Amino acid sequence: MLSYRPTVAPGSSGRLAVLQRHLSAVPLSGQVTSTVYPTNFCYTLDNNFLTREQRQFYEENGFLVIKNLVSADDIERFRKEFERLCKKEITVPGLLIMRDIAISKSEYVPDQKAITKLQDFQEDPELFRYCSLPQIVKYVECFTGPNIMAMHTMLINKPPDAGKKSSRHPMHQDLHYFPFRPSDHIVCAWTAMERIDRSNGCLVVIPGTHKGTLKQHDYPEWEGGVNKMYHGIRDFDLSIPRVHLVMEKGDTVFFHPLLIHGSGMNKTAGFRKAISCHYASADCHYIDVKGTTQENIETEVVELAKKRYGLSGLTLKDTWMVRGRLINGERTNL
Repeated sequence: MLSYRPTVAPGSSGRLAVLQRHLSAVPLSGQVTSTVYPTNFCYTLDNNFLTREQRQFYEENGFLVIKNLVSADDIERFRKEFERLCKKEITVPGLLIMRDIAISKSEYVPDQKAITKLQDFQEDPELFRYCSLPQIVKYVECFTGPNIMAMHTMLINKPPDAGKKSSRHPMHQDLHYFPFRPSDHIVCAWTAMERIDRSNGCLVVIPGTHKGTLKQHDYPEWEGGVNKMYHGIRDFDLSIPRVHLVMEKGDTVFFHPLLIHGSGMNKTAGFRKAISCHYASADCHYIDVKGTTQENIETEVVELAKKRYGLSGLTLKDTWMVRGRLINGERTNL
């Protein structure tokens, strides 16, 4: 029997519906689905790796936490590589280094205290090793099938909030950024590099929203400003009950790209680190996002590519084609 130590999220209502038999249980706040499950699964594949209970949980909720999946030794290696990159001891082609909007240019120094996120580390052999860890790939294959592409990589270094609440990440759906489909063959693996809870800004999810559609995203109108590319769902209802994922170092959550999620402020004095990769089946296909809700992110990404590399005439598809790396099987479409 597994037990929860739930706390009620601000704005949530009703009592917690506790799942008593989820093999990857984590302390949660908010409500999770506890309905009768179907016999046919839409969001996982029949490869006999996930238990029936795990498949049922993901089917209804759109996420699945696996405890202690990544070793402390691996996490320490990723941490050291992150520090080397922050100190500019090494350079990596295509790596996007980001800092919080609250950090002024005059305060910038080559140190991890100024860096909030590394994106697109596919050309860094040490960090990219995370994406091909066998224990992670085994789970990924349950969602994508055997032909697996690593499409988007991040190491997040959520800073202590500077008082402007800019360390928050608005509630969003990752599919907003991706011009490839079908969404059910895309999954994110997100690993805690230390204990992550509500005090330092854990992930917040709305279970079951992976069954919905892609919503309109824009920059939220926050008084303290919003970090670059931090789009959120337009007119998001803050009263919707949420689940806070409390995770220990090495715990990994797999979640669907339509799952609505975000993260709160880091109210501690330390930095909160996590490493992640979005995977997709190599059999997925690209779409044209012009005339869709994703057109605004295409405009922003293309402008950034033009500014950084002097490239014009690109599409969102073009920017993703150069990032993808084959992890397993054959590179068919992506």
